[in-house]
Order: sequence, then C-alpha cells, then structure tokens
Amino acid sequence: MALTAQDRNLLKRCLNHESGSWNDFVDRYLGLVYHVIQHTAHLRSHFLHPEETEDIAAEVMRELAANDYALLRQFRGNSSLGTYLTVVGRRICVTELANRATAHEPHGDNHIQEHAETERVPRTKGEGGLEALEEVGKLLKKLPARERTVVQLYFIEGRSYEEISTQLNIPINNIGAILSRARKMLRSDVKNPPPRREV
Repeated sequence: MALTAQDRNLLKRCLNHESGSWNDFVDRYLGLVYHVIQHTAHLRSHFLHPEETEDIAAEVMRELAANDYALLRQFRGNSSLGTYLTVVGRRICVTELANRATAHEPHGDNHIQEHAETERVPRTKGEGGLEALEEVGKLLKKLPARERTVVQLYFIEGRSYEEISTQLNIPINNIGAILSRARKMLRSDVKNPPPRREV
C-alpha cells in the first residue's frame, strides 16, 4: 500500500517541527501502536496488563520522537506509513517484552530473547527532541477514571461502542464524545519536540 498524501503531509510537518504536528501524529497513530503491542504480545503468549501496554506505547512514541525523529527520517515512503510504524512498533515491543521477561525471570525467555536480538531497534537517549515530550502512559493516567476506562476498552482491548456502552452502562451516544474529550486532553499535554539546533 502506497504512502497517502495525508500521511506524507503529516510526516513532513513533524520533521519540520510545525506547530501541532506531533499532537496530530499521536492522535492518528496511537491506536495503531496499541494494536501492534497487543498483537505482538499475543503471538508470544505474553499477557500484558493495561498499564504495561501503556508503558510500551509510551516507549514506542519516545523512540519515534528521539534524536529529532530519527526513525521517522529513515522512512523512505516505499510502503504506507502505517505499515512502517507497525514494523517499528513490533520491533520495539519485542525488545520491551524481552526486557520484562529478563526482569521477572533470572534467565529470561530464550524464545523472546532470540527474537529481540534479531529485531532489536537501537535504543536512543533523551536528546535532541525528547526534553518536552511526556510519556503517553503518564498522560493516560491523568484522565478521569471513566474516560481512562473508555480509552483502554476502545484502543487497548478493541471493544466496540456497543460493548463499552453495555459494560460501563454509558449511553452509546456518549462514547464518541468521551473519546474526543480524552484525545483533546492528551493532545493538550503532549508538547512538540523543540526545533533542532543548527551546528
């Protein structure tokens, strides 16, 4: 699938540090990142709590923004941006799963470790674009309890509006408004990385 004009423009805006561009990027692709994490964990029979999914999603977004969007600058447009982000997100997720397995088990999970070695993305330090970027996981924790639950059910667990309405006893017409408010709250707290310094 080819790169769309919408994504080409979004990518260009981010790389040029245009106002609001990173907020728009997060709004467009955060759901995809959650899906990739859940699917990757499922394929490796690794159960993730919602908080762990949020933490890994935050790591993916940090990696994408690190070093003046280094990973995004590597994208050559030979596929859709969503496909590229799926591959990058999967690799980062595999690394994070391996790290978590090692932390909980002294010898780790050999299967996960092997995948991590072959799919590892170089870890980047908090420089050149991360100073003002807060973790997505922390942003989600700022949401009121009901809004956070709706966001988790919709983006992390992939529930439909009908399922969320039934589970939380919320009118179905309110689900969209709650998700919209949550996005606005997240966007209002996520800061654009500062412009790259000329050397």
